[in-house]
Amino acid sequence: MTQFTGLSEREAALSREKYGSNAIPESEPTTFWAEFKATFQDPMIRILLAVALLMVVMCLFGYADVYEPAGTILAVILVAIVSAKTGVASDTKYRQLKGSAKKDRCKVYRDGIITILDVDQVVVGDKVLLQAGDKIPADGVLISGGVRVDNSALNGEAEECPKTAAPEGTRLPQDITGDVFVDGSSLFRGAVLFDGEGVLDVQQVGVSTMMGRMAQEMQADEPDSPLKVKLARLAGLISKFGYIGAVVIAAMYLGHSVLVAGGFGNYLSQGFVPVLKNAVDALSLAVVIVVCAVPEGLPLMISLVLMQNTSKMLDHNVLVRKAEGIETAGSLNILFSDKTGTITKGRLEVVEFFTAGGITIPLEELDQHTVTKSLLDLAIGKNSQSMFDGQGNVVGGNATDQALMKLIGAEVYAQLESGCAITQSQSFNSSNKFSQAYLADLGKTFYKGAPERLLARAKRYVSLGGEVRDIDSEVVNRKIDELAARSMRVLALGYSQQEMVHDQINPDTVIIGFVAIRDDVRPEARQAIASVQRAGIQVVMITGDRLETAASIARDAGLLQKNDDLAITSAQLNRLSDDEVKRIVPRIRVIARALPTDKSRMVRLCQEMGLVVGMTGDGVNDSPALKRADVGFAMGSGTQAAKEAGKIVILDDNFKSIRDAIWYGRTIYHNILKFCKFQLTINFTAVVVSAIAPFFGVDEPLQVTHLLFVNLVMDGLGAMMLGSEPAQKAYMREKPRRRDESIVSCPMAAQIGAAGLWLTALSFFFLKAPCFNDLFQTTEQRLSAYFVLFIWSALFNGFNVRDEGGHIFRGLDENRGFLQVFAIVVAVQAVVVNAALLPGLGWLSRMFHCVPFSPAGWAVVIVLAGSVIPLDLIRKGILALLHPRAQEPEEKL
Repeated sequence: MTQFTGLSEREAALSREKYGSNAIPESEPTTFWAEFKATFQDPMIRILLAVALLMVVMCLFGYADVYEPAGTILAVILVAIVSAKTGVASDTKYRQLKGSAKKDRCKVYRDGIITILDVDQVVVGDKVLLQAGDKIPADGVLISGGVRVDNSALNGEAEECPKTAAPEGTRLPQDITGDVFVDGSSLFRGAVLFDGEGVLDVQQVGVSTMMGRMAQEMQADEPDSPLKVKLARLAGLISKFGYIGAVVIAAMYLGHSVLVAGGFGNYLSQGFVPVLKNAVDALSLAVVIVVCAVPEGLPLMISLVLMQNTSKMLDHNVLVRKAEGIETAGSLNILFSDKTGTITKGRLEVVEFFTAGGITIPLEELDQHTVTKSLLDLAIGKNSQSMFDGQGNVVGGNATDQALMKLIGAEVYAQLESGCAITQSQSFNSSNKFSQAYLADLGKTFYKGAPERLLARAKRYVSLGGEVRDIDSEVVNRKIDELAARSMRVLALGYSQQEMVHDQINPDTVIIGFVAIRDDVRPEARQAIASVQRAGIQVVMITGDRLETAASIARDAGLLQKNDDLAITSAQLNRLSDDEVKRIVPRIRVIARALPTDKSRMVRLCQEMGLVVGMTGDGVNDSPALKRADVGFAMGSGTQAAKEAGKIVILDDNFKSIRDAIWYGRTIYHNILKFCKFQLTINFTAVVVSAIAPFFGVDEPLQVTHLLFVNLVMDGLGAMMLGSEPAQKAYMREKPRRRDESIVSCPMAAQIGAAGLWLTALSFFFLKAPCFNDLFQTTEQRLSAYFVLFIWSALFNGFNVRDEGGHIFRGLDENRGFLQVFAIVVAVQAVVVNAALLPGLGWLSRMFHCVPFSPAGWAVVIVLAGSVIPLDLIRKGILALLHPRAQEPEEKL
């Protein structure tokens, strides 16, 4: 190979000054303060702050206590702290994963000698020595030697791409297409050498490389998550309901006062002070209505649920970088998945062995055919560039050699090494298409190569019984064609009784058998893909591989099933307009020879169609699409650019883990829905009771402090109670939800309305019925008991929201926190109500306007509160009769 002088240190410094550094800027670490501030962009948080401001104004005029707005502000701060801690923790986990990787280094000619440098120190004009296993440090052209590279970091495919040297002065092409990766002399940062040796002329560094340009593309704003969109709509509805309701109720209150006074004239004749007091009471009632309407605990609940599940997902090999990503995964409509390493195993392996007689032998049964197996072991173990190291790992050689070596195993290889020695050998080359090794001790030459090369000379084969028979070419060719149609690479193995001849195959060669090699589909990926498809999610394999190979893998993986399912190439896709692509999107299952621009385009078009889009990937080429997608799944073994672009990192590169992320994402959303039912039922009841009570002669049955207890103490703990509900297999049989779908569906509104109306009727029965006069001698006792009734009713309703049917107690053993929180809320309320009897807690009694009452009163209140359970079971039973659902079999996950 030509010796290069390379740049001097002064020339390197001038080049760096002119063309820039080879470093690619990384994203800034997530800070607690940045995440804390971001929380205040949430529309629900803004409503809470508006409520707090109203209560501060009331405090200034002496119509509210300072702890009322203080409690709401405390809730907001808690939400911001929990959200910030979740964001920082996820980012820290990712950076720890990233920090464990060593800095890449390379061999550069400087001042006539080879110097080892960090890749960041490479400059334009450098001549970099590349050898097998090296990672290419910058974009440029091969100007010496010959290499085969793995471009999977760039195009997702671990195929061996031959690169030949170009004359010095050759420039990188302006237009980068998928074919540039496959052949020619162009080399790109991030690719890895399979084998060979050469010299790279560096022409692009840092942000000017393909990897760098993609890193810059990732700076674009990300779309709002489906959960954020839904919460914004919910916040808008709640604020309208609360504010309009507050104005209407306040007006009704003033109108009622006018009617009681006997007309408007009589009302005004009472004087300025009574009228002003009445107006302030109406305003106070309006504030109570707003406080009742706004679910203060919802933001806290969502933050806690996301935090709980991000840590839980690590057990499923899923690292959640951004908390909203896990919920978004559950909302997917379409998922674009990488092929290599995600659907397939990411490495070549022998998947089939057959004799020249057309008989296929399962790989696990090869040991039973001793003659065939012993010859096969020699043809592989003594005729390979690969070997086993001391730890049992295959090293050296190309991917094909390594796949064959794994077939025979470390133990057999060790036995062969201690046996006969190789006398002569010739390695594989592209012109001969075979390799050979002569073992003088055995008097045999062993061959390994392309079937057509060996079959052109060999006329006989070894049968399973050890007999040598004539080859039936038609049988062999039919079998090879069948495997080629499944995109398998077939290699022939044979032996000769003569000494090897350089560049020739001996005429007495006998075929031992044939092996089929492929990067095969993961068995668990087939099942996971089927599960995701049953969930109504369209899975599209998007790959840099050729169409025939991609289609074959897609069929094996269960992606191509119907006659109208489409497998198309990048070239075909780019001939279609955006509108034409949108029309065929529902039928697309495979996109082959895909470019980075194809991935970003498909994400954009699907989002324009209102779909929630997921993208998986591991290469630099995937990074822009990972960033643009609603949720990007980066592979743990992938490039740092891909990991920084994705919201979720799949640590084991397995489609099954993606399925688990989707499943848990749906579980999180269901748990959020359960909590919404839980809290909105309370809020609905509180609004109606507080609005109507003054007209029935009951002033403030629920104090603002009672409502804060509901929304902060009970609902904060309720977040833990319902946020840890177990994942159910039924969630993976549901159809995906639209991005703009309302959180409050019609069935959910019906459940909230039914429970809310029952609790409202129960409230007024309790507050006005004379049958309770003996149990509660004073108004203070009855109102204190009503506070208990309200809280216990909400707690019992927590069981109702756990299941759409009658299994409301199922799974409590998987969510032990439910009963623990139930007990904590009961204990806290018991302390609040009986605070006057406890030393030093009189202030707590005054804050909550509570007084103790008898044990019999407690028993009656608890029984009344429990009535919400049978009522909702009756409602569910009626619905089941009116709308029976077919029983679906439980699938494995």
